[in-house]
Amino acid sequence: MSSSHRQQWQRPAVEALFALPFNDLLFQAQQVHRQHFDPNEVQVSTLLSIKTGACPEDCKYCPQSAHYRTDVERERLLAVEQVVEKAAAAKAQGASRFCMGAAWRHPNDRDMPYVIDMVKRVKALGLETCMTLGMLNEHQAHALKQAGLDYYNHNLDTSPDYYGEVITTRTYADRLATLAHVRDAGMKVCAGGIVGMGERRHDRVGLLMQLANLPVHPESVPINMLVKVKGTPMADLDDLDPFEFIRTIAVARILMPTSYVRLSAGRETMNDQMQALCFLAGANSIFYGERLLTTANPDVDHDRALFERLGLKVLAHQDYDDEVHTAALQDAVTEQQQAPLYYEVR
Repeated sequence: MSSSHRQQWQRPAVEALFALPFNDLLFQAQQVHRQHFDPNEVQVSTLLSIKTGACPEDCKYCPQSAHYRTDVERERLLAVEQVVEKAAAAKAQGASRFCMGAAWRHPNDRDMPYVIDMVKRVKALGLETCMTLGMLNEHQAHALKQAGLDYYNHNLDTSPDYYGEVITTRTYADRLATLAHVRDAGMKVCAGGIVGMGERRHDRVGLLMQLANLPVHPESVPINMLVKVKGTPMADLDDLDPFEFIRTIAVARILMPTSYVRLSAGRETMNDQMQALCFLAGANSIFYGERLLTTANPDVDHDRALFERLGLKVLAHQDYDDEVHTAALQDAVTEQQQAPLYYEVR
């Protein structure tokens, strides 16, 4: 990632992008997309819950929270062999990255040897590896990097302004500190958010500003549509306008031109036309497989048929220039040493 692809985004400029006529915004996003990516190529990841339910956090969207009564069954950490079998099946279906998620506030020391073994075994299959385990300290981040973990996912969820309406058991600064530990350890960052949680456009602007103004852009930016689950406080919220979701994808593409923008949770309720517009707006990554962590996802055959109809091909391997990435990281960290953990959103 070249530092020339970055700028410090201010709120008026991002609001102006959201306010563009829909066709103009998509045209601009597609132009940016074509400068950095093959516009007809999609990266495919598969997500597996390796430890489900009983999470102590109170994220109001999450059916795995111990604070709410949902249909999600509590499950202990999966055996390493089970995870490897799932990863091999995902690779056979065309996934190039295997993501493993655990419903923890943070991993305990007793769990780390199993998690590290999972990374090594999945990596040995020839897959990229990603994990989301909650907050990490510096030591845990370096241990995961040493095991060979390629990506760590830790979403910001929403803007600093709206964050308190979504979760109270973990601060925004906590999330940013975990992302800093991941960067410092030398892993790639997967960080995005969720829209449709009752937030305003003001907050969608704030979320994308936070992501785009990180010292280095996340290599992967998942944009999730809220999946409303019975028993969670957000189960009865009004649906977000589909065009507003597509606008969010397009603005993410313009603000973070070299990042993979992932069309993530919520695809189950999106028709093919809406997904096609998301790809046109700059989305170039999806989760592949019939299930995410605990919620449904379009089946593989449907995705394959959609790709064929749109003339999209699946990316087999991602190729990053590590020297350029490292230089950009060093330059950006130097610039940001005195910066606050997060920008005031006005």
